[in-house]
Amino acid sequence: MGMNEQDLHSTRAPATWVVAQDRVDYEDAVAAMHARVAAIYDGTASECVWLLEHPPLFTAGVSAKPNDLRAPDMFPVYKSERGGEYTYHGPGQRVAYLMLDLRTRGRDLRAFVRDVEQWVIDTLAAFNVKGERREGRVGVWVDRTRPGGPLREDKIAAIGIRVRRWVSFHGVSINVEPELDHFGGIVPCGISDQGLGVTSLVDLGLPITMDDFDMAMLDAYHKIFGPTVPTSAHRP
Repeated sequence: MGMNEQDLHSTRAPATWVVAQDRVDYEDAVAAMHARVAAIYDGTASECVWLLEHPPLFTAGVSAKPNDLRAPDMFPVYKSERGGEYTYHGPGQRVAYLMLDLRTRGRDLRAFVRDVEQWVIDTLAAFNVKGERREGRVGVWVDRTRPGGPLREDKIAAIGIRVRRWVSFHGVSINVEPELDHFGGIVPCGISDQGLGVTSLVDLGLPITMDDFDMAMLDAYHKIFGPTVPTSAHRP
């Protein structure tokens, strides 16, 4: 049986901050998240933030439409229990999986997603990139419309959250330096409108190292979600 909510408020430890040094297979990542989520719920493990990169692959969230998979043989395709539609993961993209206990954070999924969006926005601001929300479109966007020109808004971060017994998992993927051509195998996150695309920090002219980006993520995380403790482990 899990701990009661009062106990959780009084005993919550700083979240463990884990950074994988090697690429992590998607199925291995999901299995590790499931195990950690169960332990968090039972009170036998602290919350966890896991930063990693995947090998090239596509995932289909619970709202994915079959026709949005344009090139099914391009990369492995995995069904995912996260929210959202199709997305791409691959080298040069920072994936951050959030295993946080929402029993101690208000039990408000909508507010939690907004906090995750704000985390990404604040991280991008450290590099003078203005990330923005868009009504009806989950994720973080960059307005690239030129004065007098047609609309152009590019997605720089995708968000797909799953909650089990009020413990979150899955999370966000932020394009630092992935191969943007790889997104052509899908309609990413259902984006098919003219003027909407995908971008990255390098595409915006910012050749930022993953280590520098991780430091900005850590600083922004502390301001929104609270303290962390580093670990030498590469997995939860």
